[in-house]
Amino acid sequence: MNTSETLASSSTPSASSAAIVIAPLRTDLALREALFDPVRFRQRLQETSQPLPLFKEALAQARRVLDERYREDADIVPLVIGRSWFMDELLRCAWERYDWGKVEDVSLLAVGGYGRGELHPHSDIDLLLLTRHDNHQDFRTAISGFFTFLWDINLEIGQSVRSIAQCRQEALKDITVATSLMESRTIVGPQSLRDAMIALTQDDDVWPAKAFFKAKRDEQIARHEKYYDIDYALEPNVKASPGGLRDIQTIAWIAKRHYKADTLADLVSLGFLTPSEYQDLASGERLLWKIRYGLHVLAGRKEDRLLFDRQKDLARMFGYEDDEKSLAVEKLMQEYYRAVATLRGLNDVLLQHFDEAILRAGEKEEITLINKRFQIRDNYIEVTNPGVFRRFPFALLEIFVLMAQNPQIKGVRAATIRLIRENSVIIDEKYRKDLRNITLFMELLRSPHELTSQLRRMSRYGVLGRYLPAFGAITGKMQHDLFHIYTVDAHTLQVVENMRRFRYPGAEEHFPIAAHIVKRLPKVELLYIAGLYHDIAKGRGGDHSTLGMVDGAEFCRLHHLSAWDTKLVSWLIGKHLLMSMTAQRMDIADPEVIQQFALAVGDKLHLDYLYCMTVADICATNPNLWNTWRASLLRQLYLSTKRALRRGLENPIDRADRIKDKQESAFLKLTDRGLSRQQIEHIWANVDDEYFVRESTANIAWHTEAIARSEGQETLILVDDVSESPNEGGTQIFIYTVNRNHLFASTASAMEKLGLNIMDARIFTSAKNYCMNTFTVLESDGTAVSNDPARRRQIISLIDEYLQDPSQHLKASTKRIDRKLKHFSRHVETEIINADDKPWTTLEISCIDQPGILASIGKIFADHKIQLQNARIATLGERVEDLFFILDADNRKITDPELIEKLQNDIRQELGD
Repeated sequence: MNTSETLASSSTPSASSAAIVIAPLRTDLALREALFDPVRFRQRLQETSQPLPLFKEALAQARRVLDERYREDADIVPLVIGRSWFMDELLRCAWERYDWGKVEDVSLLAVGGYGRGELHPHSDIDLLLLTRHDNHQDFRTAISGFFTFLWDINLEIGQSVRSIAQCRQEALKDITVATSLMESRTIVGPQSLRDAMIALTQDDDVWPAKAFFKAKRDEQIARHEKYYDIDYALEPNVKASPGGLRDIQTIAWIAKRHYKADTLADLVSLGFLTPSEYQDLASGERLLWKIRYGLHVLAGRKEDRLLFDRQKDLARMFGYEDDEKSLAVEKLMQEYYRAVATLRGLNDVLLQHFDEAILRAGEKEEITLINKRFQIRDNYIEVTNPGVFRRFPFALLEIFVLMAQNPQIKGVRAATIRLIRENSVIIDEKYRKDLRNITLFMELLRSPHELTSQLRRMSRYGVLGRYLPAFGAITGKMQHDLFHIYTVDAHTLQVVENMRRFRYPGAEEHFPIAAHIVKRLPKVELLYIAGLYHDIAKGRGGDHSTLGMVDGAEFCRLHHLSAWDTKLVSWLIGKHLLMSMTAQRMDIADPEVIQQFALAVGDKLHLDYLYCMTVADICATNPNLWNTWRASLLRQLYLSTKRALRRGLENPIDRADRIKDKQESAFLKLTDRGLSRQQIEHIWANVDDEYFVRESTANIAWHTEAIARSEGQETLILVDDVSESPNEGGTQIFIYTVNRNHLFASTASAMEKLGLNIMDARIFTSAKNYCMNTFTVLESDGTAVSNDPARRRQIISLIDEYLQDPSQHLKASTKRIDRKLKHFSRHVETEIINADDKPWTTLEISCIDQPGILASIGKIFADHKIQLQNARIATLGERVEDLFFILDADNRKITDPELIEKLQNDIRQELGD
């Protein structure tokens, strides 16, 4: 903004008579002339008895002019200020239509954002009708007519009518009122009324400076908590989210209340802002204004949420384009995230400054010297003199090591934060190769306390992105989907934090295996390094795992790690998706799958590192992604692989031996429960070997006993838990019934109706044409079905009802698709795979998540006489990636090209529509 120019209209108050702003406000003369001619408008009013159409016409004309200039990429500041100028002029014309009697006793004030001289297309126009005396009777008719007229011309106003004394009373009760009055300005009427009101409401006994600061700080903390204290939300609120416009306004309010600052530029002369920080605030506000203005234009109403569909529209409007590395919308959002990160960092610095200058002013200070470079002042670390970082550049890393080694240090003094930010430019290639700096960074990674807190501080203060340039490249980078809910840099630091959490007391409850493993890793810092680099190459094009291996290896070389350590870190980066993909997309009950995974891992140490890496990564990608079922899958894969490694990779278990072992174990369980050999063998005689390979011993015993005791019951439905702990596992639903068309489809429909999510399906058909189907399910909140008998009876009853006549329960789901999902591609991907070493065909389906998917697929299978053997269900953000293991009507692989094409076309059409 041009701070040398003031408002070019004598009719609009200067910034000094209104609220604090970034810089003195200005409007463009040519823009004003295009917007509105007050003189000509008043002449036209005198010539008509129907003023309403003229006011509406003026509003429409102003909106057209401003919106056209916005779409032409005009500077956003004159547009926002120009709209406010126009509204002032229009309100004056409306005010003049009414008889106000004693005009020296009444005035119209703009408050809120309008008081600051800022108006976006559909912002509220907040007005205060201020009177000298409490009795408003003399103005009642004019007040009623005036506000009614404003509503009639479709202005979105918020109004209040108060006397000067009443303003004081309300300000004493409510800090939001006190704040709103503080940033008021006179539109029409005597300025003396506002001056008197300000004198009464801004007096030291009305919200003293300390109380005002504390209230505004607490207000911000509560607002940030409402948005989960993150500035990288998928759909942020540009006004209220952390780092948004409200954070700038909070600084402005405190500055005006305590320092009587009229603009944030005044904080530069007061020593609370540097010129460069002021420019960061100004450019950040400009970007947020531009986005907010566009949101209002696109929505046709007040809208401050940067929703998915609006993100795409704004990216196009701002001229961003897709390329081979990233989408246009991702480029826009990276600019947004980087801007709000900067604004939030400045907000932190200034609030810390205000805390020291306002709340702690006059307090006795306790100072403890750490070394000749740093000291602790009242539990906050600071430099001993302003030249420390210039004289000792390694201190830029040392300060974070000191905090990680001294848990009593609560944070960094504001002046030192500023020095860190200003001196971070020292960090260059030579700096990164300096042995002192290399040693300090490795010392930090090995520190016992709050490693991730220090890494986050380093990121906010601009140090981490300079010391690790590859990390700087991913700062603010997002992926436009619902799977990755964090930016890449935020996700990366969350991964490291999760790794640290495995060491905390109580971690065994939620992460029993990881908590056990991580304490026994010989060099846990290697895990942290792999965490820092596992996604470092995202957005470059190509395989980010492969590219990340190169970066990780280079880091290890530069930091003098051994060849073995380097190889382990590089391997972890390259294989960081292997374990989750194997657990979720392969049949981990198959010994061959376990053998292949064990071969890829090689030994137990690599398995331990990879397991911790995998769990930390999943939990940091999306909190909803980690559920009891995924926990149990990874546990099963880990333990099965551990046994395979112990047995020796050269001694894989034989299929026949595995079947025999399971049968013998299940047989002992069943005879202990009172079943005879004849009963057991009679049931098993109708089941093929595949059942014994893929089912667990516990399930074989459970199924066999239930069938034996069913006494010829045509349909048997059982519900039971499968879990190692309350935080792992799921609920299994076992169905034993006569095989018939649409059985899978109707079962899936019933479970959708019940609000159950199918995670796994194992389908077997006995020699007597009976189905033995086991579904693993979770409730919609990702937990296992509760032990409530009523809920379990409900499940059994509805499934039984649907199975009585499966063909009657195949209607398309009536559930609405989530709003967020509507803005993603409905493209459906299918692939048929016939692996030589598998007795079935694998069908892969990837499409947008939507109600009724499994029921629709089941119906298509029935129509084509496809036999479903097994299914692996995975929902990843807005998309599902499901695997189905299938056979044709003759229980053979599907190889007929015509059937393959028809099957895939039907699925694409059904799910795409």
